[in-house]
Amino acid sequence: MILGEIELLAKVSKATGAPVSFLLIQSSGAPGLWRKQLEAVARANAGGAKLIPQVGGRPGGMLIGLPSYHGFMRRPTYRRLEDTLSMEALAAAMRRPEIKAAILAEQDLPEDPSRQFQVITERMSMLFPMMYPLGDPPDYEPTPDRSISGLAAATGRDPWEVHYDVLASGAWTLGAFTNYAEATQEPLRAMLANPETILGLSDGGAHVRMICDASLPTYLLTHWARDRSRGERLPLETLIHKQCGATARAVGLDDRGTLEVGKKADLNVIDFDALALHSPRAVDDLPAGGRRILQSATGYVATIVNGVVTRRNDRDTGARPGRLVRVDHTATAR
Repeated sequence: MILGEIELLAKVSKATGAPVSFLLIQSSGAPGLWRKQLEAVARANAGGAKLIPQVGGRPGGMLIGLPSYHGFMRRPTYRRLEDTLSMEALAAAMRRPEIKAAILAEQDLPEDPSRQFQVITERMSMLFPMMYPLGDPPDYEPTPDRSISGLAAATGRDPWEVHYDVLASGAWTLGAFTNYAEATQEPLRAMLANPETILGLSDGGAHVRMICDASLPTYLLTHWARDRSRGERLPLETLIHKQCGATARAVGLDDRGTLEVGKKADLNVIDFDALALHSPRAVDDLPAGGRRILQSATGYVATIVNGVVTRRNDRDTGARPGRLVRVDHTATAR
């Protein structure tokens, strides 16, 4: 978003009296623009607007791996193996020297409209400096030398071979395509600490084969309040407020978000020292066997929804205290 568009949103907000929210990220094309955007928001809000930038909690992009998407999806040998083998058998086959040599030497097949999101190899090679093997436990703030390009330079190998070897090992790679233009999360720290912002940028279902943003709430607590080593951390209280009270207020849910008498008893009881975010994994449990990526977390003693315990010691209790909200569109239209 350019600065002129922020001014336009401010005019809309002041004219309607309504808050206006928009996405704020650090882009690789203009790594410092986010600062100017936040300054423009502060000026607009001081002048009577109500602009609410939504910011992410970690670098964004996609998770790259054999169960997801990668740069060899259109190689003939890979395509043949993928169509006949399980994920485990596919990874084992790719570790065989003759299979590796064949796939690395091949050219891409033409795009096949029946196959989703086929990565174009030219595009993938441009992204190698922004792709980082995730590790276990997953590290979302790696240094540049740990990128695919950095590993290739350090070992004297072609980046395509490094990309291949990571895939064949069964590991995931973080494609840090937003909020990591300078290979540091310092810009994110400043965005999160800014009082004008709320947490957003969490895809809840449109891209479940390439990301798992459901793990962000745990990451915010583990990385930002406890584990970060490459810079300052953020106060636990700030992170909880950003996730709960600030977000609820921004969308008009005034009956929740804080621990007060009369508000909904939705809360997590957390063993903070034991809280952990685990490596992503793929499951094929969507309709028609569709695939999605999950990322488990442990350390939640209890999850309570409206006073009812729905999870205890990281296990589902089976309780479902929520209800389906139905809207009478006919009445709404009138």
